[in-house]
Amino acid sequence: MASSFHGAPAPASTNKQINKQTTKNMDDIIRNITIYAIPLIFAITVHEAAHAYAAKYFGDATAYMMGRMTLNPVKHIDPIWTIVMPVAILILSAFTFVFGGAKPVPINQNALRNPKRDMIWVAAAGPAANLIMMLGWFVVGKFAITLEPSTAIIFIISVAKAGIFVNALLMIFNLFPILPLDGGRIVAGLLPQKLAYQFSKLEPYGLIILVALILSGATSYLLLPALRAVYAILGLN
Repeated sequence: MASSFHGAPAPASTNKQINKQTTKNMDDIIRNITIYAIPLIFAITVHEAAHAYAAKYFGDATAYMMGRMTLNPVKHIDPIWTIVMPVAILILSAFTFVFGGAKPVPINQNALRNPKRDMIWVAAAGPAANLIMMLGWFVVGKFAITLEPSTAIIFIISVAKAGIFVNALLMIFNLFPILPLDGGRIVAGLLPQKLAYQFSKLEPYGLIILVALILSGATSYLLLPALRAVYAILGLN
């Protein structure tokens, strides 16, 4: 009878190499999650708080009364959309893409002083916050690279790079002209009343459209050129 080696135990040295590589991979994943977690939580928290601040400024105190006009991330975090989804996508995409969100800030558009016009500014406040944070991380990174290299400085530079990427991505993504994204709200505010009403009818299908775009990979064709343009403007590769 012919001998078979299927299922034979691997040499001890091979098992050690596999275990060592597995440990290294896990360490890299944990390190990358830590690097991305800081700017991601800031990006989502400040984005949502900006909507709340803008809404109150233009006359709607709904978010303020519900405690959402705050920089406390606990008030904005959604367990699935803020934690599970971004972490899963970061790992599955080898830290080349991130998608997530927070609990939507409640906005009563009718409470705004000029509902149609003011909603444009309330919607734009979120992406504007991401733009400011992106520039802030850029400054942090530029300053950090002038310092003497150390473990802490290298970590700060990595966090700054992640902050630029996360905020640029969230800013661009949220400006997609699809309801309920901020870009869709801005388009609705800019359109004439009749067209805006017709456009708003698409909102119930917005999430389905977004999921279809993400799963099909179509978002890459939309996001990557915009990301490259942002990085080019900042002088980054």
